Amino acid sequence: MQISNKTKQIASAVLLSGFLLLGGCGQPSNTGKGPGGTPEVAVVTIQPQQVVVTTELSGRTAANLIAEVRPQVGGIIQKRLFTEGADVKAGQVLFQIDPAHFHAVHDNARAALGRSEANLSAIRLRADRMRELVADKAVSQQEYDDAAAALKQNQADILFWKATVETASINLKYTSVTAPISGRIGKSNVTAGALVTANQPLPLATIQQLDPMYVDVPQSSTEGLRLRRRVAEGHLHRNGLVREKVRLTLEDGTKYPWEGALQFRDVTVDPTTGSVILRVVFPNPKGILLPGMFVRAVVEEGVSKDALLVPQQAVSRDPKGNPLALIVDAGGKVQQRMLTIDRAIGNQWLVSEGLAPGERVIVEGMQKVKPGASVKVVPFDENAGKTVGEAKPAAPPSSKTN
Repeated sequence: MQISNKTKQIASAVLLSGFLLLGGCGQPSNTGKGPGGTPEVAVVTIQPQQVVVTTELSGRTAANLIAEVRPQVGGIIQKRLFTEGADVKAGQVLFQIDPAHFHAVHDNARAALGRSEANLSAIRLRADRMRELVADKAVSQQEYDDAAAALKQNQADILFWKATVETASINLKYTSVTAPISGRIGKSNVTAGALVTANQPLPLATIQQLDPMYVDVPQSSTEGLRLRRRVAEGHLHRNGLVREKVRLTLEDGTKYPWEGALQFRDVTVDPTTGSVILRVVFPNPKGILLPGMFVRAVVEEGVSKDALLVPQQAVSRDPKGNPLALIVDAGGKVQQRMLTIDRAIGNQWLVSEGLAPGERVIVEGMQKVKPGASVKVVPFDENAGKTVGEAKPAAPPSSKTN
């Protein structure tokens, strides 16, 4: 009986040990650490690469050509000869002003010209006869001078009335108000029966040429100076391009299908904003762009042939907001580096100072280490869904043996 009790005690101890062993196998130990409790971090090795450096700027679209249609003579509008919002051609008649008054003025000038031309022959013959008679002392010198003066006056009257006829013809032509440029015309500001005057402040209508289309974007003068300095120092190359390429994002976030070209940078800095205007030209064959639209332009400034890029999650900030990163040196120890960041490119930072090619930057596991600590390094997998130290699902029994 004593032997039986002892056997039961031994069996209970074995079972309890088994349960404890099984319970211990189900819990992860040293999560996120390597052998001996060394923290494990994921790193990327920084290598120089060629990237296209771009700047995203906000701007607004503007028509290529704008013409405000105004009358050059006064009168009553008889007809409007266009459809609002339609495309018109240069020289197309848009409005008809009542021409009756201008017809009368033109006819009066032509009649006066005809009268002067009719008198010219008789006055010239009289002047010629007086010249012969004054030579024979048949008439006085005064009579000849009067005849010669009358001839010159008649000739001057002819020139005057020719100019008057020409002016009347021009004014008569101006009664048909035509389009000065080809483009899309907006709403009409007057209707038939309205009284208009020459060169009035209010335009009759406005025509805008929409293909190609301008996009005006302001750029900080400081940014422009930085760009020139980077090009001069050799950090940025223009690849011999005369004009930078520009891509466009519309108000709803869609990409504009056509690429534009930077036409010029303004030479005057706006004193209120400290910026200069960049004008970009975009083709607009389908009329997607309209004047006054808010857009975002991505300007290609050049190519950086030795750019150093680090994932944005690898960069943190000190209490003053200065960017910093942790690297693993050749001895496997953590070091802290202060960085100078140029800009964001996608989900990475373009680093101008603070890192060297070949250095290993910690991307995951930064929270568990500090400068001077020894770490175990594993490559950073950008596509992995798990972070360092996260529990992984258990493998099937047949895939792992002890």
